[in-house]
Amino acid sequence: MEQEKDAAQTQPPAAGPLGWLAKFDRGFTLVKGLSVVTVLSSLFVGSFQYLSSYQDKVSAQAKENMQAAAKTFDEISTKFSQVQALQQQLFSDYATALDDRADADEQALAVKSAQEILKVYEDTQLALFETGELMARNAQMYIDWATNFRRDPTEQTEPTSDPLDQTLLRAYDFDCDHNLPQFLPANGSTAAAPRASTENACTIDARHNWDPAYSYVDICPKNREKAGSSESVTIHWYSAKHQVLVMHYCLRNLHERLAPVRHWASRPEVKAAASEGSPSVDRDNIQLAIDLQAKRLNAFMNLATFDMDGIRESYRPDSFACRIPIVTSVVGLFNDSCTPIKTTPIIVTRR
Repeated sequence: MEQEKDAAQTQPPAAGPLGWLAKFDRGFTLVKGLSVVTVLSSLFVGSFQYLSSYQDKVSAQAKENMQAAAKTFDEISTKFSQVQALQQQLFSDYATALDDRADADEQALAVKSAQEILKVYEDTQLALFETGELMARNAQMYIDWATNFRRDPTEQTEPTSDPLDQTLLRAYDFDCDHNLPQFLPANGSTAAAPRASTENACTIDARHNWDPAYSYVDICPKNREKAGSSESVTIHWYSAKHQVLVMHYCLRNLHERLAPVRHWASRPEVKAAASEGSPSVDRDNIQLAIDLQAKRLNAFMNLATFDMDGIRESYRPDSFACRIPIVTSVVGLFNDSCTPIKTTPIIVTRR
């Protein structure tokens, strides 16, 4: 009888309505022997480890974004500058070879240079034109989106409905001799973002769209007087994607205007063909177009480097105050000063 009684006493009590309370009491008994200093020390160490891990992730993300932006910047700038340099040299050789004021040696050297450049130019421009749309998308992903720090990463969005592409620029007959990129806000505002307006710019006088002092330009279809209600499309100069699309379109346009020069370079011995039987070449306008292309490339490089500096600034290291447990959490409830990049916001805000 005593053995059965002892066995019954050693058995764990049956689970009942208050079984959870018994489990909690046993777990609490394990920490009752710990001092307050030990518990607080553990919390502080855990908090520091979490903050350190967060900063490591932010640093890794900053490095990845900067490398992707720099690679995109280098690829686009290099390919465009190569083609534009070859265009300039080819046109310069053409002008020198047909310049009556140049001596025979200068003309012979220009002819030889044009013959050597033509094949390289044709291959280089073809490679650029084949990848132009892809470069525009890369500029959008790795420069435009990477520097859109106001975007809520938890917000579900639809694919972009931006209509701008090469086909639209050609359909709207974009004027490459005007509408150079500018970074001035509209109406004297200090905001860098382009205006948000539902007004159809196609109903405004055409001169309104010639070199406006804004960070955007509205383009309209051909013969917009007959088009009536046709909608305008806005080109945002603060968009790297838009700048690459425009550069690509205008470079292609210039390539077509250089057709007589390219034809001469393929047969430079037929000197008279440049003035007889071939389309006339307006040297001043072509040189102006080449200079404008250089300005477009420079504007893209200015925008890209500005955005990359924004990546560096936004991922800057936090101050020591942002690494103090409890203080960091309290400050984070009111502003983002201690979270340069909000990877997963605690409180989801809808803008």
